Amino acid sequence: MHRRRRTALTLSAAVLLAAPVLTACGSEAHPGAAAIVGGQRIEVSTLQSDVAEVRSAQQKSPQAAQLVKGSGQLPRAALHRLIFGQVLDRAADDAGVTVSRKELQQVRRAAVAQYGGEDALAATLLQERWISPEQIDGDLRQEVQLPKLAAALGADLQSPEGTKKVTDALAKASKSLHIDVNPRYGAWDNQQIRLGTYESPWLAKAAGTDAPASGGDGAGGDGTAQDGSGQSDTAPAG
Repeated sequence: MHRRRRTALTLSAAVLLAAPVLTACGSEAHPGAAAIVGGQRIEVSTLQSDVAEVRSAQQKSPQAAQLVKGSGQLPRAALHRLIFGQVLDRAADDAGVTVSRKELQQVRRAAVAQYGGEDALAATLLQERWISPEQIDGDLRQEVQLPKLAAALGADLQSPEGTKKVTDALAKASKSLHIDVNPRYGAWDNQQIRLGTYESPWLAKAAGTDAPASGGDGAGGDGTAQDGSGQSDTAPAG
């Protein structure tokens, strides 16, 4: 289980931690959307709700101030997670990969055992991946999907060739979804399969690089974005 989690994180790091390609997006045609993925809207309100869940969990922690200060890129991290989840779903569907309820329960039990209990698991993932207890199953589901996708593609995730094969499948899925991100949050890069310049701190750590400085994405911790003057305002409708 531990090796599987590390493999999934390493693959994610490989596809997320390369140089970004920023382009203008047409999200202004979609009022109220943080992104359009496969023709489906990710509402700004949905993104803000996810951010609020994490902030609420952080505030309940004895390390609340430290957790909030260290997660300045939370809004972008949350949007990246929402988009990447759909990309992975499409790639898995294309490869005939499914995840059963039993598999998810098994990986959850293994994670709880690895970290020494539900509370310890939740605390660790809140700190390292900026996800709330309510979001854990979605995160673990991706850790089941990635190795199953690799197996379906005949790819060995321990080799550069195998990692590239899976990355190529994710890139293909990403392009097919015609992802359009509200410029307030950045732009989606189909080749690198990530949101703009966002670098997940836990993935950077898994890749052996330094985590980015908090707040580096220009987004406020409450799900709002900041303009060049540093003033925070609510994300625009389009």
